[in-house]
Amino acid sequence: MITSPAEYSRLVRDVRALVAAGDADGLVPLLLAHAEMVGNHWGSQHRKVIDAVRDADGPFQQRLVHALAARFHELEPGTPARRSVVALLGSLQLPEPHGDDQPLDTRAVLIRLAGEQDVHYSVGELIRLAELELADGHELPGEFVAVVRRTHLALWNGKAQLGPLVARLGRPVVNPGEAWADRALADAADLAPGWERLLAHAATANSARPSTKWEQTATALIEGLGAEAVRERVTAWLRLVGRPRTHPLLDRGWGADPNATLDAYNADALRGLTWLLSFLPGRPDSDRVLGALVETALRKVQGIGPMNPKVANASVNALARIDGETSLAELARLATRVTYKGTLKVLNTALDARATALGLSREEIEELAVPAYGLTEVGRAEFALGETTAVLEVHGTRAQLSWRTAAGRTVKSVPAAVKRDHADELKELKASVKDIDKMLSAQSERLDRQFLARRTWPYAAWRKRYLDHPLVGTLARRLLWTVDGRTVGYADGELRTLTDDAVTDGTEVGLWHPVGHDPAETVAWRDWLERHRVTQPFKQAHREVYLLTDAERATGTYSNRFAAHVLRQHQFNSLAAIRGWRNRLRLMVDDEAPPAMRELPQWGLRAEYWIEGEGESYGNDTTESGSYLRLRTDQVRFYPIDAPENSAHCCGGEYRMWLRDGADPVDPLPLAEIPPLVLSEVLRDVDLFVGVASVGNDPTWQDGGPGGRFQEYWTSYGFGDLNATAETRRALLNRLIPRLAIADRCTIEGRFLHVKGERHTYKIHLGSGNILMTPNDQYLCIVPKSNPTAPQAGYLPYEGDRMLGVILSKAIMLADDTRITDPTILSQL
Repeated sequence: MITSPAEYSRLVRDVRALVAAGDADGLVPLLLAHAEMVGNHWGSQHRKVIDAVRDADGPFQQRLVHALAARFHELEPGTPARRSVVALLGSLQLPEPHGDDQPLDTRAVLIRLAGEQDVHYSVGELIRLAELELADGHELPGEFVAVVRRTHLALWNGKAQLGPLVARLGRPVVNPGEAWADRALADAADLAPGWERLLAHAATANSARPSTKWEQTATALIEGLGAEAVRERVTAWLRLVGRPRTHPLLDRGWGADPNATLDAYNADALRGLTWLLSFLPGRPDSDRVLGALVETALRKVQGIGPMNPKVANASVNALARIDGETSLAELARLATRVTYKGTLKVLNTALDARATALGLSREEIEELAVPAYGLTEVGRAEFALGETTAVLEVHGTRAQLSWRTAAGRTVKSVPAAVKRDHADELKELKASVKDIDKMLSAQSERLDRQFLARRTWPYAAWRKRYLDHPLVGTLARRLLWTVDGRTVGYADGELRTLTDDAVTDGTEVGLWHPVGHDPAETVAWRDWLERHRVTQPFKQAHREVYLLTDAERATGTYSNRFAAHVLRQHQFNSLAAIRGWRNRLRLMVDDEAPPAMRELPQWGLRAEYWIEGEGESYGNDTTESGSYLRLRTDQVRFYPIDAPENSAHCCGGEYRMWLRDGADPVDPLPLAEIPPLVLSEVLRDVDLFVGVASVGNDPTWQDGGPGGRFQEYWTSYGFGDLNATAETRRALLNRLIPRLAIADRCTIEGRFLHVKGERHTYKIHLGSGNILMTPNDQYLCIVPKSNPTAPQAGYLPYEGDRMLGVILSKAIMLADDTRITDPTILSQL
């Protein structure tokens, strides 16, 4: 690496020598090596290197441009060397000579290089190249038009300088390079001219909602092409949104990767296409596509957050405008899945408006929005496709298709006759399976959040919307309920009490929660579920109960039970949103933020979890955009829901109540006055945040993370006392282990599952899943799969405990440690 002025002087001399010799090809590797070394840090010494090149005559500069361009196209996309070529060309800013000394293809080379970029930071060069090409009567390549349009939108001076040029560039009507746009451009070129006009009109959708004039023009275009033809084409285009770019763009190595985002110019066209669908009667396939587009547009991209919220919001508004069962179902499903605040607000507004229009409550509209998806009984349907019968069944939280032949034989693969003669019906059945899987997950989340909703139902309405609903019934029949105060579960075709007496009618129904029930009764219901082989969709009978501790009685108004933890901020933020909490990402800036909070309007309360950014080094303790990678946690408090908000500096410090208009401060409420159900569920949420997002769960942090400064915390958390969730896991493992094939090698002692292997004896912590092994409690690092599932261990009483799957997988592997082949693990054994 060149670090001293003397070395730079030598480099400049070498550059000047190659320039004097006219050796452009020989200069390229020297310049690239230098550019890769300095990266994005162009200092004064680098300027001397550039000036040495710019002092060369015009013909040499043009030969250098060609040599750099040739090298660019030899390199793999996304490599530092490829970025360096573009960086060098930007630094050199070589003028294009006029007259006989201009190589004929110089301009074409520069245009081609520009088309590789997301944004071109030399606006003047873009204008010059475009004007020269247009003056010569040439059509600008689509990729070049695309970068002009994106630069026009992205740069602070883009609109002023590039506005007149962009106004002249009518074609292509959308930017090529994305799968959906390429398909749309190809279709428009092959079909009647009206299709290109429709696509061009969609690209003018640059407001939040369509104006009356915009809608009138769109309606006329749709009538000219045919409503069903438009639906079919637009739906096919939108299905391709989010696919990998067909023309990858240069990743400069800083900021967001442009290949992971939507083309900024095309976003308006996507918004317009969703509006077009909203002008048509609802259909299941187009409603599904709009719902999927919301999730695609909200996909997180490192460095920028959601991919494109305005496309997501447009899709939500389109669904809200479409009148039909499936559009409402998509809105209700998305309301349980979307965590981005802006889009969630649009969703809530749409659902509230639909509820008002129908004279129902928001909760009722969400219940009635769940379709049956063709199921004719709870969790099951049959469809005749010629001589074959398709059987659609729900097992747990997944739908499955199987096939019964005319001879009565059941097969898993799709029969050839069905593929040949019933392609459309098969396509719809497969779509229904995907829809059911998504909706089951959404409904499970919704039901899990009902404990604090204080909902009760009239018995008849509850049976219709829950117990006997073809889809929701598959979840409701695996939960416990109270009917007129009696706890009941579903087994053998009836609601039954703890003694298996049938309950066939009632007046009022509620969702059962262990708070307020005798622990012995809760244990008895766990036995009842096991006896009837009922696997609950989430923890209910095994749900952790958080009672007030002596320490919390002493502090009075706050709980320190989950203080002094170090959490991964972005994972915490996502979990908080899923569980209904509001939170702002902490940035390393001079600003304040409120705590993470959950409002509980049914109880008139607001819960707060106090947090602060962790670390002092920008770029090491933060992302490139400045958001902290980690948080430190503090108190949990409760306030009246209308109390002024607290806030604290994002980098840490004391929380203070923000008082406006002469308002008086409001004291936190004593924990002893918080209803036990509310206290338990809020603390359970916070325990979930810590249990999932703590850096103590990271098996690769045995060295204490950055600078080793988390060593003490990682050790205390990774091998310390069990929290309530881990205690529940220990109780379950005590019942589960004896059923496993490795039972004779396993014992549970205190905080650990002990596993006897051939090489060592291992201790797996029941909270973190971290492992110690003999001798001397040596740490063993095993990184689990991103989505492990519990090995087949027979009956499990509930779903959703990821750490249970991690622990069981590690135990089964370590019990037979002589068969381990992973070199990373073997090197530690």
